[in-house]
Amino acid sequence: MAMRQTPLTCSGHTRPVVDLAFSGITPYTSSSNGKPMLRQGDTGDWIGTFLGHKGAVWGATLNTDATKAATAAADFTAKVWDAVSGDEVLTLAHKHIVKTVNFTQDSNCLLTGGNDKLLRIYDLSCPEAAPQEIAGHSSAIKKALWCNDDKQILSAAEDKTIRLWDRSSMEEVKMLTFDTSVSSMEYMADGEILAITYGKTIAFYNALSLDLIKTVEAPAPINSASLHPEKDFFVAGGDDFKLYKFDYTTKEELESYKGHFGPVHCVRFSPDGELYASGSEDGTLRLWQTAVGKTYGLWKCVLPEDLGAENSEQLYTSPTEIKA
Repeated sequence: MAMRQTPLTCSGHTRPVVDLAFSGITPYTSSSNGKPMLRQGDTGDWIGTFLGHKGAVWGATLNTDATKAATAAADFTAKVWDAVSGDEVLTLAHKHIVKTVNFTQDSNCLLTGGNDKLLRIYDLSCPEAAPQEIAGHSSAIKKALWCNDDKQILSAAEDKTIRLWDRSSMEEVKMLTFDTSVSSMEYMADGEILAITYGKTIAFYNALSLDLIKTVEAPAPINSASLHPEKDFFVAGGDDFKLYKFDYTTKEELESYKGHFGPVHCVRFSPDGELYASGSEDGTLRLWQTAVGKTYGLWKCVLPEDLGAENSEQLYTSPTEIKA
């Protein structure tokens, strides 16, 4: 019997959820209400809200062990937080809206980018020092990531390019150009694959060489895509409020369903691959099971022999909404 996908709906944001990141099974969301939140991935339970920004928070990230968080905001600042206590550790002033933040693997440096078209590298052990700056994009930077063991930086901007930079020389190494602005860019599968979305296209690149592996065309404009850790399939969400699931090898659309009451801005698999999260214009984060019917967190699978005759049709139960 086919089982219907029933997400955990996590409310609490009063404005669109525009970015999310995982560390372990802990999702971290940013929202245009200026209040990023941390949740427990397998239950959706609210862990904490980071208070301090005075404008929309456009980007959020956690370091590898989830002890530090960072946010990028419309108040012309990036902030570093103690992810355990929720305390603000550091405020980094910028000259324009900040859209993206990313820690090095050792958490010692923070990369930022935004509407002033500059990449900045902050040494968090010496925050009073001026950051290193990299110029080259002709429009606002939407996403910036460390890559290749933090020796290089990858940045996507509204100038319809993705650029690879050498950290030591601060020079551009390679540039990819697109017909339209890139809507998302994320490393997948332990950093082996780069997933990029633009228009209705979902593209996968070799993370080291930036050679194109394959593209998949979706029925609607896509804002974000995420590849399962085992590279069996990927999910994507976009402007038509739907979530799509594709076979990575054959590129076949496996299923689609309306996931939200507004455009989907971000989707991401948890590192263990057991669930994926989606954030939307409707102000909610939703958590979805990879294998529907499997007991995991608050999702419970009940075997037929454990049910009475009056409940014989109820093989699977899940909660509906988790509030902050």
